[in-house]
Amino acid sequence: MKRAPLSLKAQALALQSRREHSRAELRTKLLAHARKRAAFEAEATAPPSGWGSGWEGDPFGEAPDAAIAPPAVVTEDRASRSAATEALLAEVDAVLDWLQTQRYQSDERFIESRLNSRAPRQGLARLRQDLARHGVSLDAETVQSLRQTEVQRARDVWRKRFDHLPADASERARQMRFLAARGFSGEVVRKVLGGSADDDLF
Repeated sequence: MKRAPLSLKAQALALQSRREHSRAELRTKLLAHARKRAAFEAEATAPPSGWGSGWEGDPFGEAPDAAIAPPAVVTEDRASRSAATEALLAEVDAVLDWLQTQRYQSDERFIESRLNSRAPRQGLARLRQDLARHGVSLDAETVQSLRQTEVQRARDVWRKRFDHLPADASERARQMRFLAARGFSGEVVRKVLGGSADDDLF
């Protein structure tokens, strides 16, 4: 017998215990879980296959016309499906509100956790892209703070990968691509690879 899926609240706490999630990310995961639970409950309460058909079979191998007729095409009522989805969303949002009230989930805490783990290796553009995928964004103060440390962070990332300035155009392009792929702006990349005394890079 299949084990019943966790309740929405238990699933949410289990997810949060593994790592911080944004509300939008958690909402997507919990909605999928809610649908899984709904399918399990529908299956658990459904009558056995063939129940109530009134036909026990023919010992001579001949079935009544209804049994051999092609099955009717079953179409799902869109209004019912939409209402069911809305009900699940309401249930999920109620759990999310509870999590936030109890401080088990916080977008601010998620952003802080994400920045702590990624900012040392990524530029502002890459950080913004990553957070947008999770349905959150940086406030102006945090953006300004990251911009102030952007050159230093790019320099640290560059030094871990390369131990010398590019000797030719090909090597320079390779190093520029490396930093750009990590979300550092063109201006920051030029400062790091330019070796300007004003930037105190080396």
